[in-house]
Amino acid sequence: MVTITPVEIGGHTFIATTVKLPKTTLLTVSNDKGYIMCGALDVSLLNNNLKDRKIIAGRAVGVKTIDELLNAPLESITWEAENLGIQVGMIGKDALLKMI
Repeated sequence: MVTITPVEIGGHTFIATTVKLPKTTLLTVSNDKGYIMCGALDVSLLNNNLKDRKIIAGRAVGVKTIDELLNAPLESITWEAENLGIQVGMIGKDALLKMI
């Protein structure tokens, strides 16, 4: 099952996507500039193999819901996210506001 819902953060609308898979759930919150995601995100792949795409993204681990993703500290980020001022340890929703 896939669920897509709008999420308001600081007066800005983001899209929350939940994909229920066997034994796991994929979670993302995004806008047209970047996204945060659950532990399934491979930041190393984005930074190394796809660096020419300049992807702005952050990863939080151990989250099971969109609310947990929004409030969890980011465990890793892409270089492009760092260029925007997003830092490891920053709460997901604060990182998203840097993607405006």
